Amino acid sequence: MPHFFIEQNSVSDNKIIISDKENYRHIARALRAKKGEKLLLIDNKQIQYETIITDITPTEIECSIKKSYPSKRDLEFDLYLAQSPLRSDSQLTVMEKATELGIRGVYPIITDNCSVQYDIAKKKVEKWQKVMYEASKQCERAKIPTCFELIRLENIFEKDFGRIIVFGERSTEISLKNYLKENPIKKSEKILLLIGPEGGFSQREFNIFKEKNYPIITLGDLILKADTAVTIALGDIIYEYNG
Repeated sequence: MPHFFIEQNSVSDNKIIISDKENYRHIARALRAKKGEKLLLIDNKQIQYETIITDITPTEIECSIKKSYPSKRDLEFDLYLAQSPLRSDSQLTVMEKATELGIRGVYPIITDNCSVQYDIAKKKVEKWQKVMYEASKQCERAKIPTCFELIRLENIFEKDFGRIIVFGERSTEISLKNYLKENPIKKSEKILLLIGPEGGFSQREFNIFKEKNYPIITLGDLILKADTAVTIALGDIIYEYNG
């Protein structure tokens, strides 16, 4: 069932009027929806609506609400990712998979071994945000995650997080499972995961993490591509929390 974001003020008398140009164009023209077809809508208060199209005019789509309920498509804790941008499609994959896995936001960070130049990466933030928006619709996310502006690694430490976890394959033997067994995630906790570029974090950066006493975690004996590491790290965090 197609899924679209709406504003709560478009809901009235058990009906929803879709008049914003982007949703109208997608539903009426791209999908060529017709009266009687179903739409899944979610408002900015995280209420989900199962609806049926009752009318389509040149400027509006009217939907009848058949069922509404609070969305459950969310994590019980705030999970963020700080990650060194990758080239081309690999970064798009990171943004898409991070969105599917419930991330609240992504901080693109410039690291010593970053494979994308600062000026180039800075121009891509808008595109990455759009990928997250589209992925949110596809996986029925209640909240659209944020792609924050590009920053340098050192500046991420100024952000307000309850916990920062670093993933570094060659610099630790501490597994995520064992770490979380001793340091379980609390409900509503705000956590940032740090994942480096394909070449990994530099020794200088690892020295910073050690000075700040951040846990440095391994995902196992396999050496993973950076985009794969993001998916595995996020998936494992969620699995251990729910387990």
